[in-house]
Amino acid sequence: MSLHERTKTVAIYARVSTDKQRVDMQLTELRQFAARSGWSIYEEYIDQNFSGGNTKRPAFTAMMDAARKRKFDLLLVWKLDRLSRSLKDLIVTLDELGSCGIDFVSYDNNLDTSTPTGKLVFQIVGAVAEFEKEIIRERVVAGLAAARNKGKRLGRPPISKYVYDQGLKMRAEGMSYRNIGKVLDVDEGTIRKRARKELRVVESGRDIAQG
Repeated sequence: MSLHERTKTVAIYARVSTDKQRVDMQLTELRQFAARSGWSIYEEYIDQNFSGGNTKRPAFTAMMDAARKRKFDLLLVWKLDRLSRSLKDLIVTLDELGSCGIDFVSYDNNLDTSTPTGKLVFQIVGAVAEFEKEIIRERVVAGLAAARNKGKRLGRPPISKYVYDQGLKMRAEGMSYRNIGKVLDVDEGTIRKRARKELRVVESGRDIAQG
């Protein structure tokens, strides 16, 4: 029997932010909708007392793991904000579901990515998110340029000579740049550049002495 001939298997995801809120209404609506649609419920994933801005939710994580293993055909939520309150995280999640071949339905928003209209809406939402990201990037670039024009120093604060010397000493003792960075709480690339610079100075002095 082909995929389009068999009953679709649906996973239900519900979330509330506090202990005082209940998921009963969400689940009742979604169960009834799944029954009317002729879908079989694979599992219900419920996150209680978790913010939609937090992607490290146990039920959400379990649901995504099951999606990657193609345990169900479609993910059903009551509203988009039940899945995530972050547009960026929402786009990432829906993209991953799509790459796994999982359709997505938001009951209250009337969004179904298995339909042409639903796919179009999702593409528009993705385009808006990309536009928003580009606007933010342009503002950051403009802000940095304005700061430079005012003579403000940008980037990481300078590292003291003592820290540099300690880093070079650790490197001479065989420690990796990554571990040096962790121990001294500095960027490993900064220590690496300084070490190379010191090496060039030493080699230059040796050439002069030999010459």
